[in-house]
Amino acid sequence: MAATELIMPKMGESIMEATILGWQKKEGDHVDLDETVLEIATDKVDTEVPSPVEGIITKILFKEGDVVAVGKAVAVIETENEIAQPVSETPATPQTVEKKETLITDSKDKLEPKPVIKLNKPESGRFYSPLVLNIARKENIPMSMLDQIPGSGKNGRLTKKDLLAYLQSGQKVQSPVEEKTTTSEQHIVTPPEAPIAPVNHGPDVEIEEMDRMRKLIAEHMVRSKHTSAHVTSFVEVDVNNIVTWRNKIKNEFLQREGQKITYTPIFIEAVVAALKMFPYVNASVDGNSIIKHKKFHIGMATALPGGNLIVPVIKNADQLNLVGLAKAVNDLANRARSGKLKPGETDGGTFTITNVGTFGNVMGTPIINQPQVAILAVGAIRKKPVVIESAQGDMIAIRHMMMLSLSYDHRLVDGAMGGAFVRRVADILEQFDPNQNY
Repeated sequence: MAATELIMPKMGESIMEATILGWQKKEGDHVDLDETVLEIATDKVDTEVPSPVEGIITKILFKEGDVVAVGKAVAVIETENEIAQPVSETPATPQTVEKKETLITDSKDKLEPKPVIKLNKPESGRFYSPLVLNIARKENIPMSMLDQIPGSGKNGRLTKKDLLAYLQSGQKVQSPVEEKTTTSEQHIVTPPEAPIAPVNHGPDVEIEEMDRMRKLIAEHMVRSKHTSAHVTSFVEVDVNNIVTWRNKIKNEFLQREGQKITYTPIFIEAVVAALKMFPYVNASVDGNSIIKHKKFHIGMATALPGGNLIVPVIKNADQLNLVGLAKAVNDLANRARSGKLKPGETDGGTFTITNVGTFGNVMGTPIINQPQVAILAVGAIRKKPVVIESAQGDMIAIRHMMMLSLSYDHRLVDGAMGGAFVRRVADILEQFDPNQNY
């Protein structure tokens, strides 16, 4: 008999930890190769973790609700193989959790601006994890105030949850002495944000707790607004050629490829062509550095049955033709709605498209999917009377028209560039050949 560790998988480049949602097996259960053992969740995706071997689960190292670092063993499986893998004999201790927080903080510090205040050593002798200290710096909470916030951790330790709860409550802890900075290093202290006004309601209401995904989406959207200077440009597009072509070939496409052809792959193809002409739109901002991505990983916002939203990513979209894009779009959308996305399939996007026209909306002002610098919303396609210019003179015709809305980060993309980019996407769509093959 040999022992094999079941490891918390890496869910993407920026994901350093995952939460255990539930165990499908218990200690003493037999598990087959690739059989689901537990369900985990990150701020990007929920997924299942399969067993890498066939055997008996002899030890479960974490319980439901625990947050576990990527690469850490979560269970031990005994197999009949003769070669054993190293096995950790003890589950995570509070000290191990602190090391995990240090790892996460160090990785984030490289991407975030320097703190605006300097925290002195606590006179109280109280222990603070690096993660808690990092949050305190970003929120301009001096050490004298930090010492007064009650903690729920071991020996009264202030946890990340305690600090975030304090920040969300808007309460003020009286600090007798403000932190002072050294004369050799000056720091600008920004005033704290005003507390959120309480919601007054009577008896005729229904109060419902946000689910985990909705909380994560809310946090992600608010963070994006705090990070990027959002600007939105609009342009109207004549997509009559595209509608004509799709109506002509959709039945043949379905029979030949076994796939439905939607408008989304056509939009993605046009966006990729425009991104090659505007590399700063396919970029990210890291402090004062501009990261221009050489690959084109296109995220497509997908509505889930429960009303939430997820953004699976088509990797290397520039290397796929229209048929390949159609298959990738359908596959990711179907698996997203059924909760079967794999780790990493929502990570690494360089640009995002969201189709607000699916809900009958003419246009929208989407929020940028960080750390990207732009997102394109496509509206509903509607028939409208349009003035057509020709050599014989102007005429009015009924055409299929659509609005494009580009939200972009004004820190990097100015109005001229943002407007030129969305206009270029529109030009590519309007020049679509209705007689082309696929």
